[in-house]
Amino acid sequence: MNNTITDSNFNFPGQKSVYKGKVRAVYNINDEALVMVATDRLSAFDVVMPKGIPYKGQILNQIATKFMAQTEDIVPNWLTATPDPNVAVGHLCEPFKVEMVIRGYMSGHAAREYKAGKRQLCGVAMPRRHERKR
Repeated sequence: MNNTITDSNFNFPGQKSVYKGKVRAVYNINDEALVMVATDRLSAFDVVMPKGIPYKGQILNQIATKFMAQTEDIVPNWLTATPDPNVAVGHLCEPFKVEMVIRGYMSGHAAREYKAGKRQLCGVAMPRRHERKR
């Protein structure tokens, strides 16, 4: 049984355009709203893999929705509704683009400096190493 959504092909009333990215399809409705469909496509190193991961789009969309709801009192966001686990609807707006990669380890120069006891890397203060319980 194949439970993956790897494409969307909607035609909404008032639809002006559709943009299909690596993972999401974004539909412009009357230059006022966006309907964003998170698919189960998997991309790595700017390549979309041939098979999707079941329910990946739902998880991706629900994580984003949760954090937008939890931070809307701090900063306004575009989201107005999530009518489906894979779908987010919101205002058409100019994005403030931010991308982050967070990893739980250091390598190379940073790891060597940290191991040597330095806690200032490229001008950024690093946390002290936690003592392990024995």
